[in-house]
Amino acid sequence: MEYKKLRIIISGGGTGGHIFPAISIANALMKLNPANEILFVGAEGKMEMEKVPAAGYKIVALPIVGLQRQLNWHNIKNDIQVPFKVAESIRKAGKLLKEFKPDIAIGVGGYASAPLLWQAERKGIPTMIQEQNGFAGLTNKILGKRVGKVCVAYEGMERFFPAEKIVMTGNPIREEVSHRATEEQKAEAMKFYGLDPGKKHIFIVGGSLGSGTLNKSMEKWISDGCPGGEGVEIIWQCGKYYKKGVDAFMEEARERGLGGQSLSFVHHSDFIKRMDLAYAAADIVISRSGASSISEICALGKAAIFVPSPNVAEDHQTHNAMALVNKGAAMMVKDAEAAEKLLPTALSLLHEPEKIASLEKNSAALGLPDAGQTIAKEAYKLLENK
Repeated sequence: MEYKKLRIIISGGGTGGHIFPAISIANALMKLNPANEILFVGAEGKMEMEKVPAAGYKIVALPIVGLQRQLNWHNIKNDIQVPFKVAESIRKAGKLLKEFKPDIAIGVGGYASAPLLWQAERKGIPTMIQEQNGFAGLTNKILGKRVGKVCVAYEGMERFFPAEKIVMTGNPIREEVSHRATEEQKAEAMKFYGLDPGKKHIFIVGGSLGSGTLNKSMEKWISDGCPGGEGVEIIWQCGKYYKKGVDAFMEEARERGLGGQSLSFVHHSDFIKRMDLAYAAADIVISRSGASSISEICALGKAAIFVPSPNVAEDHQTHNAMALVNKGAAMMVKDAEAAEKLLPTALSLLHEPEKIASLEKNSAALGLPDAGQTIAKEAYKLLENK
């Protein structure tokens, strides 16, 4: 099929969970036709203003902000400005649409999606949204009633959107972590991270900033003397926010000889340069349950233990994790119980090869590695039907 040249606006952001799928969709659209013109619309001061240009795309900012529920002076000042910034964002979104003249507008969630897609729908421009989570965000719930198509990654989304608009596409993920590792990649991973192929391996990933809960769970286990850690090596991504504290903890732990070991079997760092190889090395992955993380783990067919973050809207990470747990595709440990249960649960699982194989098989069955391309093609289908 020949894909005609389009002018496309992609709006939304605020978190990596919105931004990286948006960039993946843009990349897929450019693969269908390299002549396509894509403009991103984000929110002032949010991370998309840095990440999108780094990916090679132009982005324009709206002054949009959201209401803050916690009561303090800073939030009160913010909330007073909200209606004015919403009005200004709607006006600016209308101007952008008039100037850019897009063939279609795609929203990925986050503050900037609402005014842009609302204005696009008013002007008769075809619109679609992508919802990454198993519990829809507020912006997408509002927009879902108006847009032409809703791309989702979980079953049962009729709770939030009109059934006739829903298309099961999965979440777009990075190409380098979109398919199961080969034996050659596993061997490369052992060399890259200096691991022993004769041992079992756990990959703990807390995201770019890191996870305090996952870090505290590791520190508790090490302080307890690393019980059950024989024959195990751990790749521990602690995040840049926590790096200084984790470095100090590890230095002190080595000086104290915790567990009677040098802790050389724990490879900790703030950032993972080769995520594909870290995943390839892992017999088990321990992770938060953001939509992108879950989609990567399913595409790779890994056995995972999720620790949902309690600090997200509508507790959507628990909904994400439970969608897999209920299908025997993952395990879950509650955030409040992680310090006591997380590492013992993971180490116990390492001794259950049949359980690991079952988790891998079931997670792989849920993987949709070509989601970005699917969504890009759905955009073209929407235009054909107009």
